[in-house]
This record gives sequence, C-alpha cells and structure tokens, in this order.
Amino acid sequence: MVETLHTEDYVTIAIYFVVVLAVGLWSTFRPNRGNATGYFLAGKTMHWIPVGASIYASNIGAPMFIGLAGTAAASGLAVTIYEWHAVFFLIALGWIFVPVYISCGAFTMPEYLRKRFGGKRIRMYSSFFALIGYVLFNITIEIYSGAIFLKHILDWNMYLSVVVILAVTAVYTVVGGLASVIYTDTLQSVILVVSATVLFILSMIEVGGWNAMTEKYMNSAANYTLLNQSFYSCGMPREDALHIFRSPKTGDIPWTGALTGLSFLGLYVWCQDQLIVQRTLSAKNMVHAKAGSLFGALLKITGLLLFVVPGMISRILYPDEIACADPQKCEEFCSNEAGCSNFAYPLLVLRLLPRGLKGLMLAALLAALMSSLTSILNSASAIMTMDIWRQFRKQASQAELMIVGRVTVLILVGISIIWLPILEAVEGGMFWFYMQAIRSYLIPPMCVLFLLAFFWKRLTEQATFWGLMLSLVVGIVRMALDFTYVAPVCGSGEPDNRPAIVKDIDFLHFAAILAIFSFIAMFVISMFTQPRPERKLRRVTFWTKNDKEEPELSSEDDEEDEREKERKNRENDDGTEDDDMGSRLRKSCKDWVCGTVEDSKKYLTQEEQQQLRTKMTSLEEKPLYRKLLNIAAIIVAIFTTFLIGFFY
Repeated sequence: MVETLHTEDYVTIAIYFVVVLAVGLWSTFRPNRGNATGYFLAGKTMHWIPVGASIYASNIGAPMFIGLAGTAAASGLAVTIYEWHAVFFLIALGWIFVPVYISCGAFTMPEYLRKRFGGKRIRMYSSFFALIGYVLFNITIEIYSGAIFLKHILDWNMYLSVVVILAVTAVYTVVGGLASVIYTDTLQSVILVVSATVLFILSMIEVGGWNAMTEKYMNSAANYTLLNQSFYSCGMPREDALHIFRSPKTGDIPWTGALTGLSFLGLYVWCQDQLIVQRTLSAKNMVHAKAGSLFGALLKITGLLLFVVPGMISRILYPDEIACADPQKCEEFCSNEAGCSNFAYPLLVLRLLPRGLKGLMLAALLAALMSSLTSILNSASAIMTMDIWRQFRKQASQAELMIVGRVTVLILVGISIIWLPILEAVEGGMFWFYMQAIRSYLIPPMCVLFLLAFFWKRLTEQATFWGLMLSLVVGIVRMALDFTYVAPVCGSGEPDNRPAIVKDIDFLHFAAILAIFSFIAMFVISMFTQPRPERKLRRVTFWTKNDKEEPELSSEDDEEDEREKERKNRENDDGTEDDDMGSRLRKSCKDWVCGTVEDSKKYLTQEEQQQLRTKMTSLEEKPLYRKLLNIAAIIVAIFTTFLIGFFY
C-alpha cells in the first residue's frame, strides 16, 4: 500500500512547514500578548476573515480527510448533513450566543457558567469536562487520523512524524497564543480549500462528471462481492446512498436522528464549545463576530464537494481496496479487518495527483492536523488558566497566568504522544464507529444546560448540577453497553446478538433521548429549588443581554476585588524585586517565550479599566452593517435549506 513521493513533493512539504512556522512566529511580535486578553483572545482585535477562516480550519482537521471522506465512501451522501447542520448553528452562534458571551465579558464557557449560576462546582465540572474531552476526543482523533495516513500509506515512522508535527504546532501556540493560531489557521484554510478543490476537479474529470459518478457509485464493489452479493451484501453500496434523509429504522444516519440528536451535538460543538466560541470572542466588535461566524458557515457548505464526493469517487476508482468486504483481504490491504474506507481520500491523493500536487495535498492534510491541534491546545490552555488555576491562585499575576497557559500546552502535547500506543492498539473501524457515538453519550446534557441557561431564568444551580450528574450516569451506562456488545464485522458470517437497546436504538436517537431526560431532570429540580435573583441575571441570558447594569455578584463570586488587589500588589512591586515565585519563573525562561515582557509594566486606573470593560462588552453595531449581515444570514440559511431539500 506504500506510495512513493518525489522530490517535488518533499520540496512542497518543506516550503509549507517553513511558511507556517514563519507566520506563527511573526504573529508573536505583536502587542498585548503578555496579558490574558492578548494571549487567549488575541487582544480582541481580529477581523472577520481570520475569525471565519480559523473557525473553519479548527473544525476541518485530519478527521475530515480520513473520517468524513471514508464514511462517504462506505455510506454515500448522508454524512453531508454533519457539514450542512453546522451552517445553521454558526448563524445561531453569531446572532444568539455570542452577544450574551460578549455582554457578560466571559473569556471561556466555564466562566460564563459561573456568571450565570454562581458558585464553583458548575464551572469546575464544565472545565474538567472540556479538558477531558479535548484529550480523549479531539486530540486523539486528530493524532490517530494523521498517524494512520503517515504510517499505513507513506510508511513513515508514526511516532517521529507525530512528534515533529506536535513540536512545530506547540512552538507557535506556546509563544504566540490565539493570535498566532488564528493567523496560521487563515493560511492553512487557503491551503486546504485550494488543494481540496484541485483534487475534486481532477477526480470529477477522472470519473466522467456528476451523473457518471452517481451511476458508477451504486455499482462500486470488490469483484468477489459482485460475484457473491448474498454473502457479501454489506460490501455493496446502500440503496439510499444518494439520499441524505434515511429511514428511522434501517438508515445508518436516520433522518429523525439527524434532526434531533445530531442537532444537540451540533449546537454544543458550534455554539457552546470553547474551541469554536473563542474565535468569535477574539473579534474586534459584534459586526466582525457575526461576519466571521457567517464566513465560517459559508465555508462549511463546501464539505460536499471537497470531502464527500472525493470519498465516493475513491470507492469507484479503487473498489477492491476501499470497498473490501472480506476481513482477510481488508487486513492485507490496510491492516484492519473492519474495512478500509478510512483510506479513501489519502489513496485518491496518492494515486491520482501528479508530482508536486501530491505533496501539496499532503501539506494540506498536515495543515488540517496542525490547525486543529493548535486550536485545541490554545482553548485547553485558556480553560486551564482562567477557570481552574485561578480558583487556586486567586491573585496570580499576569506573568504567572501566561506561564501556566504555556506549560499546559506542553503537558497536553506530552500526553498526546504517550497516548499513541493506546490508539495504535484500538481497532480502526471500531474507533471511527464510536467517534461520534461517544459524544452522543456525553454532550447532550451540556447542550441542554446552555439552552436553559440562555432562555429560562428559573433554572437553578442545584438543578443544573444534579441534572448533569444523573445524565452522566445514564450516558456512561449506554457507552459501557456499546463497548461490551460490538457489532459483527462485515463478511464474518456472525449473527448480531447485541441487546435491543444497543442494536435498535441508534446513537443519534439516544442523544435525543438523553437530552430530553436532562431537560426533565433540570426542569423538575429547578421547580423545587430557589431561583437566582433577577439582579444577578443581568447580561447573562438572552433576555437580559442588553441590560446596562452589571450583574450583582455574591461575595464568593466577586472577582473585581481580586483584580483590584492584584493591580495594587503589582503596582507596589513595580521597580522592586518580584516575589519569590515570580522571580523563579522569570529566571526559568526568557520573556519572549513566556510572554512576560509587559507584565508589571502598564497599569490602568479604575476609570480606564471601566472604559476598557465597556468597550470589550459592547454589542453596538452600525445599522447598515447589521441589516446587511441579517440579509446575508437569511440568504445563506435559505440556500443551505434548498441543498438539503435537493439531496433529501
């Protein structure tokens, strides 16, 4: 299965690494990276194009090349709904969710939950939930998908390749913060779109156009499958392969699950996950935040052409490999008895593209992997620093926060490398089968939490916490059953003896059931517990986002006094010896790497702090821009609805 790269391809890859590293390091020579706003929110100075490009690049990682295209090769068009769902949720992000996040001045999603509910346990739970999710799902998926490409197709050493990729991404993520991530994401988005467009055009020419593609796909199968369709029935394309909406009972992506369970997953990923929301919070104002989310939505529409169709064409061109149905033959080709559809896109790249362009597409894959990893690492460091570390070090200086954020990135990189042997031991087909399913067992309660927090003032902290705990138990029980009872491999001839709750209830349907359970639990408990006073709900719900007054915080939640103490302590220490901890930290690394150059150098009066706070939490928009953006959002939503209806 090993394909050969030529000198031109290696030159292209080398140039790519040099340019990306140069852009990442260039972005470090900018002001305000020595404070939390500058490092984690890019100083709130980003324009809409980098914001939208970063949203797109943060999501379009290596799993899109491997998982999305592979699922399309095995199943057809239905997986496109994952991409087109995102369009509506990104519009909701800019028009519904971001205004509340900005109005209350939240850096992170756990910080928003603290402002909404008070106390510490919801914030801490959501912080650890996000960190564990980044390690178990996001980082591992990115590394694994990149690893199977580099190891099984190019025969590169997996550990060396991943270490190099992580090292390059860690350098500019650690040094530059979110601004560095966004600038490099913008560059990588261009590489992704251009490279994938070239491959789409060449593959469509090779297969003979759209009509030929749809006709040939329905007959694309390995020769032994065509000769013995009764035994290898699972090796034939699905009868509904060219439709997005599929049967609630027999569909692999049932339309009922796509409209319900998938909506809960998508709403969390696009509107409530720190990974995506952080990009919009870095926008210079509400106009750029809305425009950035809309630009990201436009880019998501291209998923059908850039990933889904090429995956289907790869099955047409190479059916014996990509559509293998015999476990032994699959093992020989890709070392995975469950199937080889995950290799659809890489195989198309390596066999169809000419010299030079092959290297460009490999660079695009690496770009996807790196852009997603940098986004994940930066978001994780923001949560660790702002939501966890500051709970234990309430008067931590800006220098200390910067160093904690950077050390977090390095630790996560180390965990990622240690995790590789575990991923390598996991069955590839099983891994991808559970990738979305596991999220369905854990994410819906968090989605329900945010929805109720935004739109129902009566939701209480006690109801939120215990609703999350009960839902977590239900989700873990279903996940344990899924791991215990595994579906038989195609072509094995084994009967499906899984219990009905696993075999008959699709994971998207379960996601909807879990969301309903969470809603009922939180609603019922809220009715028997004391609601939060109105004066503490200012600017933290959709209905109160335009309140002029700040929310009244209880003594345990009040951070303003802590900031004032911190400011006074730093003023007293200005020009004198630092405290022992700060001194040791400064001596342990250079200011440029640690971002402490500006720490203890600039101070704002209380009046200046209030002016800055007002600017950062402003929802002001020019009427003309607001109208234009509203019209554009409606057009994009209608166009996406038309596409879904056309391919239903």
